Amino acid sequence: MNVTLLQTSLHWHDPVANRAALEETIFALPQPTDLIVLPEMFTTGFTMEAPAVAEAPRLTTHRWMQQMAAQTNAAVTGSYVVRDNGQYVNRLLWMEPDGQFATYDKRHLFRMAGEDKLYKAGESRLIRTWRGWRICPLICYDLRFPVWSRNTPQAYDLLLYVANWPAVRQQPWDTLLQARAIENLSYVVGVNRVGDDVNGHHYAGGSAIISPKGEVLFRQYEAPAAHQQTLSLDELNEFRAKFPAHLDADEFVINNR
Repeated sequence: MNVTLLQTSLHWHDPVANRAALEETIFALPQPTDLIVLPEMFTTGFTMEAPAVAEAPRLTTHRWMQQMAAQTNAAVTGSYVVRDNGQYVNRLLWMEPDGQFATYDKRHLFRMAGEDKLYKAGESRLIRTWRGWRICPLICYDLRFPVWSRNTPQAYDLLLYVANWPAVRQQPWDTLLQARAIENLSYVVGVNRVGDDVNGHHYAGGSAIISPKGEVLFRQYEAPAAHQQTLSLDELNEFRAKFPAHLDADEFVINNR
């Protein structure tokens, strides 16, 4: 599978500008791809001003992602602010070229910014099968919670994190991406933004692709990047067969809060 990471700066509360910039980057990709991964809240930046920027489901950004997926013949995913049934959610949209889609609402809300006071937490994970791969997309702060990310039983082959993760906590981002890959015997892709927001937060990126062994296959700091890389499902399965640590994993049940 060819995966494309779009690490970009974001225009604050300007969905039109952000979609236009991303569209220009997508159409300039040098080769076809199977999956395009955008950052968290890619239309606005990480904001607690949901009433000012939230979209209804299946409107402008939904249709834009549908267009991007159709024109690139790739799945496109990233999160944005949605108002659904009177509640705000940080919603990841997974869009496929034929218009089929699925959603995941961020489970772990970043209380240090007040996200838990404004947004409704998700209650279930999304695992999508795409071109022979099982893919589990999660959002930013979810990265800190290994139980929610746990690949038990072997439910996915690729774990995604879309993020607005500030540079002041760069080391945890880098370390936890590798930890999630190692403990879950899975490829891990993390896509973060770069630049500064109006709240004075600096984002250094660090978007990365990590192998199931924890090897850093790609990592980019500070500068925007449109990185494409092909991942091997055969190599993943061979490694799992030689090192089946998942067979000794503990069983558990997650209770919704």
